[in-house]
Amino acid sequence: MSSLERKHEKHSPFTLNPDPRRKTSAEIVTEARHSLRTLRTQRPFTPRDNHRQLFGETSRTQDSRPPSTFSLYALNFEAPDSRPGSGTRLSPLEHKPRLPVAQDEDPDPVSPMALPKPPSDPLELKRGAVGARARLFRAGFLTTLPPVARPTEGSLRRERQNCKSDGEIGVRESVNSVSSPEQRELSAKGRGRRALYVETTDRERRDNDSGGPSKPAPPRTNSVSGLRFHGGVDSSIRPGKGAGAGARTELGTELGNGDRPASQEAEDESVVWNVKIFPLLQELESIAAGGSEDAVERLCDACDCLHGALAEQGMLGRRCRKRAGLLRALFCLIDLNSAQLNLQLAKLTLELNVSGKNLLNICKLIFKISRSESNDILFQNNSIIDSLLCVLRCEDVGVSGEAVLYCVGTLKFLSGNSALLRLLLAKDCVGVATLLIQKLHPLSQPDHTQFTIRGHIHVQLTATLRNLADLPESRPLFVSHGTLAELCLVLRHHHGDQDICTNIARVFSKLSSYSECCLVLAQTPGCYTLFIELLSKHQWKQDLVVRLLFTLGNLTSRSSEARKNLFTAEGCMSVLLGLYHTYHGRWDPPPAHTPRTPPARDTCNPCTPFLGWWESKDVLVKLVRVLANMSIHPAVGPTLAANTDLIHYLLNTMELRSLQESEELLVNVAATINNLSFYQEDSSVVRDRGLTVAKLLLKLLLSSSIDGMLEATRVFGNLTQSREVCDFIIQNNVHQFMVTLLDSKSPEVCFSACGVLTNLALNPPSRTTLTQEGAHTKLADCLRDFGPVDWQLAGLVCQTLWNLTDEGGTETGAPSTMNNQEREALLEVLTLYLNEEDALQWTSGDDMRDFHRLCWELEFLPVAKRLRDRIQTQTD
Repeated sequence: MSSLERKHEKHSPFTLNPDPRRKTSAEIVTEARHSLRTLRTQRPFTPRDNHRQLFGETSRTQDSRPPSTFSLYALNFEAPDSRPGSGTRLSPLEHKPRLPVAQDEDPDPVSPMALPKPPSDPLELKRGAVGARARLFRAGFLTTLPPVARPTEGSLRRERQNCKSDGEIGVRESVNSVSSPEQRELSAKGRGRRALYVETTDRERRDNDSGGPSKPAPPRTNSVSGLRFHGGVDSSIRPGKGAGAGARTELGTELGNGDRPASQEAEDESVVWNVKIFPLLQELESIAAGGSEDAVERLCDACDCLHGALAEQGMLGRRCRKRAGLLRALFCLIDLNSAQLNLQLAKLTLELNVSGKNLLNICKLIFKISRSESNDILFQNNSIIDSLLCVLRCEDVGVSGEAVLYCVGTLKFLSGNSALLRLLLAKDCVGVATLLIQKLHPLSQPDHTQFTIRGHIHVQLTATLRNLADLPESRPLFVSHGTLAELCLVLRHHHGDQDICTNIARVFSKLSSYSECCLVLAQTPGCYTLFIELLSKHQWKQDLVVRLLFTLGNLTSRSSEARKNLFTAEGCMSVLLGLYHTYHGRWDPPPAHTPRTPPARDTCNPCTPFLGWWESKDVLVKLVRVLANMSIHPAVGPTLAANTDLIHYLLNTMELRSLQESEELLVNVAATINNLSFYQEDSSVVRDRGLTVAKLLLKLLLSSSIDGMLEATRVFGNLTQSREVCDFIIQNNVHQFMVTLLDSKSPEVCFSACGVLTNLALNPPSRTTLTQEGAHTKLADCLRDFGPVDWQLAGLVCQTLWNLTDEGGTETGAPSTMNNQEREALLEVLTLYLNEEDALQWTSGDDMRDFHRLCWELEFLPVAKRLRDRIQTQTD
């Protein structure tokens, strides 16, 4: 690849067009000096939402959206996960016995029936413990009775030592030393680190032995949290068999042998449960009931230990046989109302693979915690974000749609924190969001039963992507995951939802400012027609309209194909002109004392809208920019220049708007007129109304705005091809202003002024007037100052001098040429610049040297030689 091609690739916003025909040097230089220009403007201002709500106050219908605020307690959770996973249902009993209920026992919301009389046979009692006694206790509550026998500190210390490295289970007492099932059960309980529950009283034991009903201890209240721990023990989490001789084996061997019988595996898991898991549950209750000041911290540490033990033994998910009782124990701690502890519980609960109502409530719990910005630090120190992303990856949206909604709502809140935003990006939140969008597509048809909840999810999801798009590191992810194309598909499915459309428009307005994203979006099939349809449907929603127009302006500023595709989109010009008419008619000029800066939002009420005049102006600025960029295309420009309505709106804007209140708008309008005035076809409305345009441009030319003056000068460079406009310039002394601009230190300003003077010098009377103003002297200074820097400008200066030094056609006979001293100074400069080595000695770098040589050869050398020969002839 040549150096010139490398330079072109470096500065081109897109990749090189694979055109087998290589451009000639003349074409390259012609493109470089082309007068048509794209416009730039600032991205629309997006206010930060300081109130963390699931939806805005007026964004969606109140009766169809889920609530943003709610209360959650342990009672809200249920225990459907305790049912066996086989899916087998038992036949209902024909006879439903009425079981006695103790008078001082609280009603059970899960199973209101009391415990049936236990059998007198101890073996029968043991077999029925898991089934019958488990139904006695309320789901979501830990249980306890007054203590009878607790292990000594020495026994606890020895047990901890026995449960250390390599997974060995050290048991001091042999199963042979226990004479009865009750004593074996008591021995297993005594080996825990801390008692999660205590043994039954002597009275209850006597009642059980005699076959009479046992009376539970009265409920007591935890001094810290107010939790009520009911009498008895949930048998689903009590130590089972396997705590005796079988516990002497290694845990790794017990759990790692996959070819053991099912009964042996169950016994092995029971060993692990009794020695590893159950003591941790004992510690949880002991801490919760203790009422110490550091109870929350200790509970969080205990939950971490429990999570690590379950993970180490492969008991996460649904693989634990006593999972239901474990969940009930964890749900109870939610009533402590600690955000830090609840996040620990939520993380552990999600990894236990809850579903249904429990999954929904856990997602609600996390959502509730994330609503407070003060809790953001908890999410930084917790891996709960990984669990949330896992829910979005794995859950069936058709089944758990509301849980997914609150999950994504949490991510939206967290993405408002800059530190958490980078954390979400590092965990590939863009990829997970894209996958979720793809899962939502089949459910996004308006006639689908789940269409409403899918729309709510899209609101949260697109708002999260809107925040992620702020990070520069996110742009490659949006491109690699194909997120932009997926968002266009969401727009098609939810084109009537203003919240979704606005969020996606914000994503596009941010990402389309960068070349790689702009190219991907420009190549998305049907995106232009989609944007035009949205502009037509939501023309009164200013924040959506202005962002779609800004995106279209970015697309058309970088690609000639995008300009043509937008123009050929169905209804393009009618929609754009309709928007021009709508927002131009809504213009309400601000009071005289209104500052030129945009009005700031009320800090107390960030939802306060902007003033009407600023909203209308911002839309018009973006709209005019789209029109200016479209007019660059050679097939589109002549059509736009011949559009009477468009030219009428542009001139009306120039006439009615003041520079003080609408500088950017007027500059954009002048640039659009400049691009349209480039086309001099007979059908051009700009050409027919050239004199009117020239009169309106005077206020820009004589203003204090450098940009406005420069754009007006460029327009005059095209309009002075008309003799009528040239006479208007001379009569209003505009030529004096152009000569003065030659003293500017800006090559752009000098280039535009030379364009006007070149056309004026073609007319003999104007030529004499310019000579009297000393134009040739200032042009020679420009050639001396800017020649080595800009050979295109140097060539245009030589062309202007060529026209000024033409003595033919002078009617007054007054000399229109320079004196001998001025000729000699100009010849000296021309001789120096016509030597290639001297002319290019200031150029550094191979790329720039090649480009400058082309400009020097094609733009400067031919006209400079002719000018030198003419001046030498006049000198002789």
